[in-house]
Amino acid sequence: METIVIIGNGIAGVTAARHIRKLSNKRIIIISAETDFFFSRTALMYVYMGHMEFEHIKPYEDWFWAKNRIELVRGYVTKVDPDKKELLVDSTRVLPYDKLIIATGSKPNKFGWPGQDLHGVQGLYSKQDLDLLELNAPNKEVCKRAVIVGGGLIGIEMAEMLRSRDIPVTFLVREENFWDVVLPVGEAKMLNEHILEHHIDLRLSTNLVEILADDNGKVRAVTTDSGDTIDCNLVGLTPGVSPNVDFLQNSNIELGRGVKVNRFLETNLHGIYAIGDCAEQHEPIGNRRPIEAVWYTGRMMGETVAQTICGNRTEYKPGHWFNSAKFLDIEYQTYGWVFNTRGRKEYEEHFHWRHPIEKICMTLAFHKENRQFLGINTFGIRMRHEIFDRWLTENRTVEYIVEHLIDANFDPEFYKNYEAEITKAFNESYGTQIKNRKKDLRRVFSVGRPSAQ
Repeated sequence: METIVIIGNGIAGVTAARHIRKLSNKRIIIISAETDFFFSRTALMYVYMGHMEFEHIKPYEDWFWAKNRIELVRGYVTKVDPDKKELLVDSTRVLPYDKLIIATGSKPNKFGWPGQDLHGVQGLYSKQDLDLLELNAPNKEVCKRAVIVGGGLIGIEMAEMLRSRDIPVTFLVREENFWDVVLPVGEAKMLNEHILEHHIDLRLSTNLVEILADDNGKVRAVTTDSGDTIDCNLVGLTPGVSPNVDFLQNSNIELGRGVKVNRFLETNLHGIYAIGDCAEQHEPIGNRRPIEAVWYTGRMMGETVAQTICGNRTEYKPGHWFNSAKFLDIEYQTYGWVFNTRGRKEYEEHFHWRHPIEKICMTLAFHKENRQFLGINTFGIRMRHEIFDRWLTENRTVEYIVEHLIDANFDPEFYKNYEAEITKAFNESYGTQIKNRKKDLRRVFSVGRPSAQ
């Protein structure tokens, strides 16, 4: 019987295992050093905030794995030997394989800051990080102030977690606005305001210089390039992540920043594949980055590689870009491409609308010449994935999108709609006379119910 070994029990590796089992009777082994069982990494914050127990964020019961003949091994892979088709686990146990899937995810970035390895300095990525945060910041009596370094999604999640226990937070962001490496300036500025309104000490254009220790080797303060010294008991390092591939050095598996793969998620060595955050495409797919540390792309890669391993060689085709996130209590969605101010293409024009009072806004990106719709960002307005996916495929114009925007609105029936205000602002900006439509329920429901994102 052919043995498939998967290194990593995140969404990519577990999805691959599940789909291989659906398609075959192959022996499947998943190795993970993090936890015994798969859990939803994006829900870790809700455990700390008291909304859920850790058991609640495991999508499958513990008996699921044995029932489906998926073997689980707790351990750390220290060496891969492709010539012998063997793995070395914890430097002691040899495990043979016929085909290997590398799905080891990411690790938090560190940039050599003095003091970055002190007690009280941590990231927020793994179950171990969650456990450590409970020790470092159980309450505001133990942690009188936290400093978070890095203006991205993990940073804002960590800030929200700590504020849920009334721990004061200072947030150091090196950019001019929060997450403006991704967002257009209007959206980033709105988030600046929102973060400050939630009593988070946001310091923009500020870099960490050094983390200072007390007499016991614990964090006592940080210094910044603005000349400030900020007393604190916890430093959250959240300046992004990198592929977790150091253990593959000297394995003859081709590496860049991650594990290099082709469109079929195959490495340079026969029978070895890489998926999820650790996989790096030789050439980016469209406007996508070569490495995509995104939950849904990991799931799609897992489904794709399962087809190939089970005899149906399948190319990875992720389709139109989409993503979603939450900034404190503002929901964010993006479909297609809306580039930030520095990354905007020459042909790309933006229409930005913001509500005069509420923290709600929308940005539509379109081609200046042919008016083709390129993408949309929404904050505080839920949209339907299937409809925007279809409109992008159909190459609709921006005027069509504005006219039919109500059809894509996912908010419940009695929520306030903002399409009238958006349409009016668009008409005033471009001299058009687009009329407000009523929602076409027949067209909306013909595409089915949207999936959770």
